[in-house]
Amino acid sequence: MHDQTPAPSATRRIPLVIATVVIGGAVGFAALYGLGLGRSPSGDPACRAAVETAKRIAPLVHGEVAALTVATAPLRLPDLAFEDADGKPRKLSDFRGKTLLVNLWATWCVPCRKEMPALEELQAKMSGPNFEVVAINIDTRDPEKPKNFLKDANLIRLGYFNDQKAKVFQDLKAIGRALGMPTSVLVDPQGCEIATIAGPAEWASEDALKLIRAAVKPIAAAL
Repeated sequence: MHDQTPAPSATRRIPLVIATVVIGGAVGFAALYGLGLGRSPSGDPACRAAVETAKRIAPLVHGEVAALTVATAPLRLPDLAFEDADGKPRKLSDFRGKTLLVNLWATWCVPCRKEMPALEELQAKMSGPNFEVVAINIDTRDPEKPKNFLKDANLIRLGYFNDQKAKVFQDLKAIGRALGMPTSVLVDPQGCEIATIAGPAEWASEDALKLIRAAVKPIAAAL
């Protein structure tokens, strides 16, 4: 699944650990949802609107986005920390006010690389004051490799974000929202989960675009 040579350090073993987690990931993810694990004990009241959004988009979960699992209880995501292309610290909370598709990817992950052009197209069609794709690279070795991959593939619309310690994966894994790569979470403007998918999706498809548009649309406008 990856082309990195195993290294002795714990940090460099992260890709192997993540890749191993993929085995049985879909079953485990469904089990976490079914048992209600990985959620805060009482749920965040501010995230109830995200659950309403999830209910509203549920009929659109089919076709190219059929693997998406919509939220059934309020869940605020951890304030994920990463860096931008200039090495400036960023957090998920920096994007408050926008609906986000947070995607974790790595160059050693073949499905991730194949998914990136669709994310690029989604960003090109939907980005603006109300929506953004936040694709976070978790390569733990050569920091230039993911940058060169994006450049060579002419993926110029996606902002470059990275976390060389892959802590963003561990933070999402801790709440049952990352079991393999790629992982994508649809996040509401308050930082709350709307839906999650373990694995790739065709984000540039009409199925995905309809779902994202419905998620971005204010509830009042959708009624």
